[in-house]
Amino acid sequence: MASAKPKKKNPRLASGRKRVRQDIKLNAANTSLRSKYRTAVKNVEKAVLAGDKTKASELFAKAQSIVDTVADKGIFHKNKAARDKSRLSAKVRALAIAPEKAAA
Repeated sequence: MASAKPKKKNPRLASGRKRVRQDIKLNAANTSLRSKYRTAVKNVEKAVLAGDKTKASELFAKAQSIVDTVADKGIFHKNKAARDKSRLSAKVRALAIAPEKAAA
């Protein structure tokens, strides 16, 4: 019967132990920012689906700064951030244009 996971060994050198401590902190910070990023994008998409132009615009402005922050810190590549902002912007713009066409 095999165990689920092999036990990790602790580093012997002080520099290795310090690296492990740093990695834990960095991993927590990156996970938090990644979560904030996903939430911001999801909120904009929900507002677009609901058809709320003003709320979608406000949330998009906030999401843009969060996406830029995540890209600057290197959590996501800058091209991915630009692509995601472009796609969100297109959705928000389409929402703003669609009712005007229907009214005209």
